Amino acid sequence: MFDVIVIGAGPGGYVAAIRAAQLGLKTACVESRGALGGTCLNVGCIPSKALLQSSETFSHVQHKVSEHGVKVTGVSLDLAQMMKRKDEIVIGLTKGVEGLFKKNKITWLQGHGRFAGKGKVAVDAADGSSQTYDTKNIIIATGSEPVELKSIAPFDQKFVINSTDALALDKVPGHIVVIGAGVIGLEMGSVWRRLGSKITVIEAADKVLPPMDGAISAAMQKILTKQGFEFLLNAKLTGTKVDGKQVKVLFDHDGQKKELAADKVLVAVGRRPNTFKLGLETVGLALQPNGRIPVDGHFRTPVENIYAIGDVIDGVMLAHKAEDEGIAAAEIIAGKSGHVNYEAIPNVVYTWPEIASVGKTEEQCKAKGIDIRIGQFPFAANGRAKCRGETDGFVKIIADAKTDRLLGLHIIGPNASELIAEGAIAFEFGGSAEDLARSSHAHPTLAEVIKEAALSVDKRAIHI
Repeated sequence: MFDVIVIGAGPGGYVAAIRAAQLGLKTACVESRGALGGTCLNVGCIPSKALLQSSETFSHVQHKVSEHGVKVTGVSLDLAQMMKRKDEIVIGLTKGVEGLFKKNKITWLQGHGRFAGKGKVAVDAADGSSQTYDTKNIIIATGSEPVELKSIAPFDQKFVINSTDALALDKVPGHIVVIGAGVIGLEMGSVWRRLGSKITVIEAADKVLPPMDGAISAAMQKILTKQGFEFLLNAKLTGTKVDGKQVKVLFDHDGQKKELAADKVLVAVGRRPNTFKLGLETVGLALQPNGRIPVDGHFRTPVENIYAIGDVIDGVMLAHKAEDEGIAAAEIIAGKSGHVNYEAIPNVVYTWPEIASVGKTEEQCKAKGIDIRIGQFPFAANGRAKCRGETDGFVKIIADAKTDRLLGLHIIGPNASELIAEGAIAFEFGGSAEDLARSSHAHPTLAEVIKEAALSVDKRAIHI
């Protein structure tokens, strides 16, 4: 008998298991992959960031080091070595999670987990065998998978691919058509553009990164266009058809039916929760109309002692959101007061320059009728950014006009993924623009742009 069985060992699941074990609960975690870490560590966050870093290094040497007086000749790509490095990073981190399980005495139940009645989890192993375990509490943390457009662009892993396939190509395609200008589409498009592919992005919305702040979205499209991306906005995919060694992409654009030929079509239109084959009916747990599992403010489903976290419940599909929920759920099960502040969860796009944000967009504030003040400051006016030769982008801060409380902090620029932590902390403490403006920032640093943007909210930026 376990105190807790976690189904799924992704960022939410394995973190929940570790926290539960730390709190003295006898814990097991079910995972069907041959390695722990879920999508994120195996075929998502980690391998994609490894390739983004490698491809950016390749591009930097090709196009930017000469500005620093560094002359390099004969630069060439060793894609096999790049992929090997990516795989080694993945193996190292997944083995690290395995080590954490051993350290915390967590039982790894290898196989596909499903409900087998109240307080029972069946684990179906790869060899066909199955074993059922009793538990007092269950946490569902089965994550998500890429959405497939089966009727018009079914995955074949050769011509029409998903994000997992895009992480393991054995050669640089001549032309990739990316369906969807969201985070995954732009990140994977960036990898292969830097390595030499032509990238055409087809997006149904009228802007890239539709959920992002409008100013950030517009700047990102302009920058990526300079990098060689071609964007076809307000365009709807209608079909794909393999033609010899290429694939034809059929779509409607500006009221006209159009066609493109490509070597690969990367479908990146979102992800869907992994809630299938879980045996939810055996415990009477019904899904919401959107396919996600209903939970209350404490991650409890309508069925007693069953909890759910991460991509299978409502909210953004982010690894760190799942981690925070996993910790909170484990603490609640242990009788403590676990909590997640969703207003303080940052969002990051790992293009170059990077994008990072926390809080509301300008459009969201205006839609809610909130009276706001906005401050903005460019990296082009920052000393450290100039020294680095990375001056694209800006910081935008949105504050309540009456209270000065921070409502949104948006960054497009170098190291935005690291800089946003300052904003997340400020949001966690209910900070104001004035708090950021009065905090001393080391000089010269990129973070000074945040201080200047905060000063700009009150129209008193110094260096512009």
